[in-house]
Amino acid sequence: MRIPAGVNTGSRVRIAGKGNSGVQGGSAGDLYLVVEAEPHELFWREGSQIHCEIPVTVTEAVLGADIEVPTVSGKARLHIPGGTQGGQKFRLKKKGVSGPKGGARGDQIVRVRIVLPLSANGRSKELLEEFAKLHPENPREQLGLR
Repeated sequence: MRIPAGVNTGSRVRIAGKGNSGVQGGSAGDLYLVVEAEPHELFWREGSQIHCEIPVTVTEAVLGADIEVPTVSGKARLHIPGGTQGGQKFRLKKKGVSGPKGGARGDQIVRVRIVLPLSANGRSKELLEEFAKLHPENPREQLGLR
């Protein structure tokens, strides 16, 4: 028995003729399975969409980059435009799962998580201090905070 594509937790799958025997020697009834999908370590599902969170470096987010991301059917290329913010989402069309009963394939939503360097020392610290002087923006200003 194959579980059809597109089923999700809570879906019922009917297996004809595999249930209990009928009364007084009647034919067997149908067996119904209720599916419970195990969680995945990287992906989660919302309907036919697949979601994941992918780490990117500060330089990839600021300057832009083409990165490789995992999908449920392999790998795909994703363009991260310069100026990408943490938490920003990107859509990979038709990289999700099929809808029930052969419905259209959903999309994959990739949420970006910016990963900061673990430490700054020497030249990298100097460059960051220079960057801070060139870009004195305060992202908390709209909240009335310094």
